[in-house]
Amino acid sequence: MTVRTAEATRTSDAPQRGGAADDGGALIVLIVCDDPIAGSSRHALAELDEVVLGRATATRATREARRLALGVPDARMSQHHARLVRELARWVIEDAGSKNGVVVNGTRHQRAVLADGDVLLLGQTFLLFRAAGGAHGPLDRDRASVAAPVAGLATFVPSLAAAFDDLAVVARTGAAILISGETGTGKELVARAVHAFAERTGTFVAVNCGALPETLAESELFGYRKGAFSGALHDRLGLVRSAHRGTLFLDEIGDLAVGSQAALLRVLQEREVVAVGTSEPVAVDLQVVAATHHDLDVAIADGRFRRDLHARLAAFTLRLPALRDRLDDFGLLIGELLARLPGGPFRFTAEAVAAMLDHDWPSNIRELAACLVVATALARGEPVRREHLPEAVRGGAAARDRAPREAGDARRAELEALLTEHAGNVSAVARAARRSRVQIHRLLRQLGIDAERFRR
Repeated sequence: MTVRTAEATRTSDAPQRGGAADDGGALIVLIVCDDPIAGSSRHALAELDEVVLGRATATRATREARRLALGVPDARMSQHHARLVRELARWVIEDAGSKNGVVVNGTRHQRAVLADGDVLLLGQTFLLFRAAGGAHGPLDRDRASVAAPVAGLATFVPSLAAAFDDLAVVARTGAAILISGETGTGKELVARAVHAFAERTGTFVAVNCGALPETLAESELFGYRKGAFSGALHDRLGLVRSAHRGTLFLDEIGDLAVGSQAALLRVLQEREVVAVGTSEPVAVDLQVVAATHHDLDVAIADGRFRRDLHARLAAFTLRLPALRDRLDDFGLLIGELLARLPGGPFRFTAEAVAAMLDHDWPSNIRELAACLVVATALARGEPVRREHLPEAVRGGAAARDRAPREAGDARRAELEALLTEHAGNVSAVARAARRSRVQIHRLLRQLGIDAERFRR
């Protein structure tokens, strides 16, 4: 069984603290507030000693020896705004005398040592620093250079890009594919990509297993003959046979009743369907893609999911990262979603983007898409401001973190317990708390906690 884990690059805080890993890392232009559709790009820092950032008429990346000149079409950036300098095993950002300054994780700095996941604001442009994962593919990539053959699969995350490449290869073999991930991470989009990659002549049939009543699951899946039961007034092909020579997408397979799992297993083993009310099997040729937000290993241990069915469905497994763990692609995703909306051109204020970057996005890309629809409509052709965002996004983690002293004491105790448990590793603490590194660093500063004293 092949399992591909696709998660945003995260490396241990200890060996990389404040700087670059062996491959030099990467600098990602997340979003240019005045051009959110086309502004995202990724630049590897491998074999560089300096990056000079400033205003330009169009995005440009010029490399000479060990120096990168990165120009961004942002009128509020200075022509010579800032520079990144490699100092031994770390990267430092310095203000080059800019008018609007250099902001790192919400705080203005003249000079700052960068850590993995730091978010920079220069003028009206947000950038992301990655300490590792930079030496993959072309050194400089923009939205056009990572365009995927199937819409929605463009990514700057190296592990996710590799997973999508593997998916395209496996899709053409006809092997069953299991997609796991939180609600809203794009599982159906990936399933449709499998159908496109496989180039099957039949149709794509999506089945919401969680919406199938246990008493009707088999008749809906496998079809029935007229008169097989009360209300069966005509023959019905069933969802499985409707996907003949195409793709059967079993969404939320973890919610399928245990009794129906046995019948589905037989279909997958024998590649034939027996409709309710008949004993005659009918051969089916289909690509099976299943998806779930559940942990099926736990469901198997609890007796809620059949181990043998899991083995049939998971010849290849793709795990989609949550949006909060896919910050590298934030600008790409916003650009793709905005390109589908009427109106435009669209613009954002830095305060609005900062709130969006600070939000945890519990419903992931689906929530981001809904947010953009509402915000751009309320903006009425003007720049999207913070007040145009949905309340949950507008508040963000920073607003939730401004609490009375009692809540601050409880938060301090919780953070210190996590820091103790994870030996001061901020990345591990962020994962355990289901927050981003930026949010954890912000909390540490607000509460006056030094993560270094927890290291051992």
